[in-house]
Amino acid sequence: MEAIEDNSGQALRRAPSQKRSQERVERMLQAASALISEGGSDAMRMGEVAERAGVSIGSLYQYFPDKGAIIRTLAERYNAEGRACISDGLAGVGDMKGLIDAFGGLIDVYYGIFLAEPVMRDIWSGTQADKALRDIDLRDSRANGALLAEAWHRVAPGADTVEVERKAFLIMSLGEATMRLAISVERAEGDALVADYKAMALREIAAL
Repeated sequence: MEAIEDNSGQALRRAPSQKRSQERVERMLQAASALISEGGSDAMRMGEVAERAGVSIGSLYQYFPDKGAIIRTLAERYNAEGRACISDGLAGVGDMKGLIDAFGGLIDVYYGIFLAEPVMRDIWSGTQADKALRDIDLRDSRANGALLAEAWHRVAPGADTVEVERKAFLIMSLGEATMRLAISVERAEGDALVADYKAMALREIAAL
């Protein structure tokens, strides 16, 4: 687990180094995930996290100074899993058709994750109200954009580097915004919004 950061970017707590401490922190995060899934992050209380994790409140505060630190840590974890999924999905791409097929499939997978994971939905529904989450979101979009740009360069080596990287960043940013919008409306409309985004993104990739 990485060091937790506040809004200014300064580390608040050191990552646990011993296996026992790592397991304790993992229990805390699992407890927080369960509570968010059951009642949302607004209703989650630090005391409830500690109780469900089977740790003292002091032990919880040793690693997480407030509820926001837990939520940001969970957000970073979901982002890391998403980047790994994107990296794996684009790793074998060797031509434009392969890139379009792979990226289209990733959009479907990512939307499925949003629909299936209530904790992820809850976290990102509050992104615009939390500067720290917005910063995490921006970093994640840039990292995911870099993965897409690398695959894009591979299948279109003659394309302008700056343009590819800019458009890849935009496509990933719009994708995350689309997912958040899609899960905030009725399912049929959400499905249609994701389908529209998918068509636009793939069209843009193929056109360059």
